[in-house]
Amino acid sequence: MPRKPKKPCAYPGCPELVDGYYCEAHKKLTDKLYNQYARDDFSKNFYNSMAWRLARKRQLSVHPFCEECLKNGKAVKATMVDHIIPIKQGGDKFEPSNLQSLCFSCHSRKSVEEGSRFGRHRGAKD
Repeated sequence: MPRKPKKPCAYPGCPELVDGYYCEAHKKLTDKLYNQYARDDFSKNFYNSMAWRLARKRQLSVHPFCEECLKNGKAVKATMVDHIIPIKQGGDKFEPSNLQSLCFSCHSRKSVEEGSRFGRHRGAKD
């Protein structure tokens, strides 16, 4: 199956061609800036905790492929662990039934739809 053509990195002035949104260097930079300035204190502390790191490692070892991509018949390595029901909406922090392994692309898509990182919540009024 043919692949989509690569496109320029979304970081201003970067000519690097990428499959996703940012090149590796700018992805790290934008993630660092997000974590430093936009993420709330609860999230900063929780996602840096030893308990979360162990739960994440366990989830990725049990489910190493992106669960959304598998539903579409593609085997893509998972790099993120997502809370199906977000913690801020009452989801359990460590319950395996509330965790899913996702690739970066699927996790980003879900975050946009929820409004948890890249924009407003779906259905938010102007």
